[in-house]
Amino acid sequence: MQFFDTHAHIGLIYDDPIEQLRVVQKAKQAGVTRIVSICNNLHDFAEVYEHLKAVPGVYHAVGVAPSEVNSPGKNWISTIEQSLQLPNVIALGEIGLDYYRKFGDRSSQVELFITQLEIAEKHNVPVIIHNRDAGKDVLSILQQRMPQAGAVLHCYSENAAYARKLRNYPVYFSFAGNLTYRNARNLHETVFAVPIDRILVETESPFMVPAEYRGQRNMPAYLPSTVAFLAEMLEMDLEALAARLWKNSCAFFKLPEAAE
Repeated sequence: MQFFDTHAHIGLIYDDPIEQLRVVQKAKQAGVTRIVSICNNLHDFAEVYEHLKAVPGVYHAVGVAPSEVNSPGKNWISTIEQSLQLPNVIALGEIGLDYYRKFGDRSSQVELFITQLEIAEKHNVPVIIHNRDAGKDVLSILQQRMPQAGAVLHCYSENAAYARKLRNYPVYFSFAGNLTYRNARNLHETVFAVPIDRILVETESPFMVPAEYRGQRNMPAYLPSTVAFLAEMLEMDLEALAARLWKNSCAFFKLPEAAE
């Protein structure tokens, strides 16, 4: 049985390269054999990519998160485009909107978001979407500017009705450790509202730790706990669900299903 962590901030778990390698090793011992490394800015991406670029099973996304709207970096558009040509860089993200923290102004966030959607379309890569308290604008923008390669709403936080509005688009819905929280009714209802072949799982580590590990720093190695919870919800065999999620993840990121 193998698992695919579609969203992990390895550089935020540890900034030390040796510790980052240990995170990956522990994940593999737990059956998590593929991880997509996520960074919020281009400086962190360059560092983490350099540390992990040769590690089997580790893939990368590059992009500028809404938290960086005031300082995306010098020549940031060309930097993203060049980074998308690097080995094992398979997506653009995370990108999106965050009105909770009020990073910059909303119009600047929207401009940053749309520009990166256009880059993704140009290079035919999927996008990883961050949405916090900005659901209406994220929905409207995606409905108008959805890249052909598709999008994943990572660490899904909206409700089932919201998900239904995107079912006819090439959108996947990724659930993190908060799915295991008893009060996450909106997530539980959404699981039954979307096709199973559009569901992904992630850790969002070091955040959103599954209930089983509450109080600890989240790790990719903890992903099986979320999958086990999801299997119980869906009344599915754990191994069958893990295989389905693996297939979904490979399809979204355009990777072969055979593991490294």
